[in-house]
Amino acid sequence: MSPPARTTTGPDDEHSPDLLLVEPDEELAATALAALAGAGIETVVCHDGAEALLQVGACQPHAVLLAAPLPVVGAAQVTALIARLHPVPVLVAAGPDGSEEATASVTAGALAYVARPYRIEEIVPLLRSHRTGGGAPRPLLVGDIQLDPAGFHVYVRSRSLQFPVREFMLLRYFMEHANRVISRQELTQALWGSDRLDSNTLTVHIRRVRNRLRDEGESCCTIDAIRGMGYRLECSASCSGRRTEPSPTA
Repeated sequence: MSPPARTTTGPDDEHSPDLLLVEPDEELAATALAALAGAGIETVVCHDGAEALLQVGACQPHAVLLAAPLPVVGAAQVTALIARLHPVPVLVAAGPDGSEEATASVTAGALAYVARPYRIEEIVPLLRSHRTGGGAPRPLLVGDIQLDPAGFHVYVRSRSLQFPVREFMLLRYFMEHANRVISRQELTQALWGSDRLDSNTLTVHIRRVRNRLRDEGESCCTIDAIRGMGYRLECSASCSGRRTEPSPTA
């Protein structure tokens, strides 16, 4: 078994890496490690579930990214043990061959299910949202929309809405900057880590979030396009009288 690979040590984080990447394919691991380092994510790499549990205790990473399927100890069991022994955010990555194990890992408490081979532009926003070190992020409430960043839940007037990871992060960003015009450049930089995103990609994601809020949630909040400037999340005055707490069974 090869020793864990690590990027240069961060001097200001008490020697805890940003991420533990658990990837059995050494070529995929090396590619991901280089891309993460380029994005400023300090990373330790190991190659199976048993080694992952040892490294979580030894390195105390701020987050863990598990490949699925994972040898020796499966991703779902690793997720459950991390939650019990050293609670940190866990992401699970899988292609078609690992979808069942990844789903079980999410059920065991993984924060999100991302693509494998890795798309760094998908992973980095999730990691950055948990790098502040201030504990679990606080729930957000804007108009009749309630969003729980830690649990990846969205409610509109007690109705639970399901969002894919990217759309969830987009809605969260709008809620954190409600009633402010946000440029397309700011959105793509914040959520994709790049200014060179195909303009139609952002348009499609915003349309999906807008439609989900309107059609599934019947929300009184809208994401308006401001010509030549960007987008703005706005809620009508009637929202204040329509807020309710999410139901326990939602």
